[in-house]
Amino acid sequence: MRYQEFPPPPGLAGLVDCLWLSEAPAAPSPAAPLSKRVLPDNCTDILWQDSGEAFFVGMMSTWFDVPAARPVRTVAVRFRPGAASLFLGPVPLAGLTDERADLDLLWGRATADRLGDALWSVARSDAERLALLTEALYARLALAAPGARAATALASRVGRDVATAAARLAAAAPAGQLLALRAVAELEASGGALRVATLADTLGVSRQYLATQFRNHVGLSPKLFARICRFRSARAAALAAATAAPASHGHDWATLALDSGYFDQSHLIRDFQDFTGASPDAHLGSR
Repeated sequence: MRYQEFPPPPGLAGLVDCLWLSEAPAAPSPAAPLSKRVLPDNCTDILWQDSGEAFFVGMMSTWFDVPAARPVRTVAVRFRPGAASLFLGPVPLAGLTDERADLDLLWGRATADRLGDALWSVARSDAERLALLTEALYARLALAAPGARAATALASRVGRDVATAAARLAAAAPAGQLLALRAVAELEASGGALRVATLADTLGVSRQYLATQFRNHVGLSPKLFARICRFRSARAAALAAATAAPASHGHDWATLALDSGYFDQSHLIRDFQDFTGASPDAHLGSR
């Protein structure tokens, strides 16, 4: 399977994580379809496929396998957490967790079909398809409220120092969205170690209000978002260690667990099982 990622287009850094292309081969037989396991990454995507399908994929709370019974080519955009609503419209993301929604329901059939036809109706290079996608993203972003655009971009850039951004943009940005963005920045900066109760106190709101706004604008609860942050950090560290010492046998999961903010090794193993469907050793062995 071919898979390539490309950096965000100019002006979309902080909103878009990347653009990506993929090409999946045909399955050996209809009875034995190929599949790719996708892990939660705290991002959302819109995919356009040469089959004519175009759809939004919401936040993931666990892993899932994507079957491929026939060859399929895909061009897609991956949004940073909290930014997808700028390109979708006022859609509560909580209702799309672990779900996909056809793009014509979100953008309107005429707009969705126009881009799909431009991407796939004639032969184009990868660069041409990425340019068409970038142009469509600029057009969608232009429809969003200026305050919401500015708040999302600034909160993503300044990391933990979002208090200044909040003071300057509170009057222009939707309060719930800005709160969710500030929470995302705090949780990511802590590597998922920040407790939700502490986060709510820092932001000056109740846990219930924070959870509601976070789910609507990000798509997960703050606690689950933090768990995935911590898991991704631990997995990245494990992969880096395996790459640095490929001949070593086994991993020191207890030390990695403590270094990644887990209570103990069993806590880390449980997250690997929840988010990859396998134990840490089995998951790394399948890479």
